Amino acid sequence: MEDDDILENPDGPQPRPQSLMLAFFGNHVLDEGELCVYSGSIIDVLGRVGVGEQAVRSTLTRMVGRGLLRRQREGRRMYFGLTAQAVRVLEDGRIRVWQQGAVNDDWDGDWTLLGFSLPESRQRQRHDLRSRLTWSGFGALYSGLWIAPGSVDVAGIVAELGLSAHVKIFHARADGATDIEVMIRDTWDLESIAARYVSFDKRWTTQLGAGSGADPIGTRLRLVSEWLWTIRTDPRLPARHLPRAWPARAAQETFRRVAEQTAAPAERMARELLETAPLRE
Repeated sequence: MEDDDILENPDGPQPRPQSLMLAFFGNHVLDEGELCVYSGSIIDVLGRVGVGEQAVRSTLTRMVGRGLLRRQREGRRMYFGLTAQAVRVLEDGRIRVWQQGAVNDDWDGDWTLLGFSLPESRQRQRHDLRSRLTWSGFGALYSGLWIAPGSVDVAGIVAELGLSAHVKIFHARADGATDIEVMIRDTWDLESIAARYVSFDKRWTTQLGAGSGADPIGTRLRLVSEWLWTIRTDPRLPARHLPRAWPARAAQETFRRVAEQTAAPAERMARELLETAPLRE
């Protein structure tokens, strides 16, 4: 997910249709095997979070064009399923959300460093690399030198972007003369990261108190989309080098409570609402 996948307003972040679409497929299709979903079902579910029919249809078309979804006609109806590329994206997101979590209590002192130099003619590739690096936990130590906590396997991302010849990757430990906490403050915008967590926690604590309501499938869709946006710029910095009472822990607990509260009701609703078909080769 990229930053422009979210619109911010005084009421909180407003996920764009593609972000909600990915959350939808991640919630209700990824673990169901080879199946596709009727477009009318997708329109129904995304309509519950304020996305109009035309926006859903145009988003589906764009995602097919980007290689994230595939079309399948069944009679007069159009169905959509995941491509291998989309499965990789969603599985990566699932690891980040459900396995790694937002709090890094077990950092071993290792860092991954990545250096690159790209000409102006490769501006788009540079943008894509920076976006992927940010999601993978990197921050810009200097203009062409990025750093992330832990041992990050980033070679696949670099190869996928066709930039292997332009990038150098190292794994290292900081010398004792390096003040890690100062380096972290200089490299990452901790105030901005913390503000996202505080905002998320406040917004969803209220939702938790109100319960999942009559529309758990829509609630869960917004929850996952907003959480992915919240953690996107957080590289899971070592907790022992962060300010006291770092808000990621409280926000993560709130996310998981709301997720648990909505899981079963959303699954039941999905079985009732979604018309699916086996995905053909």
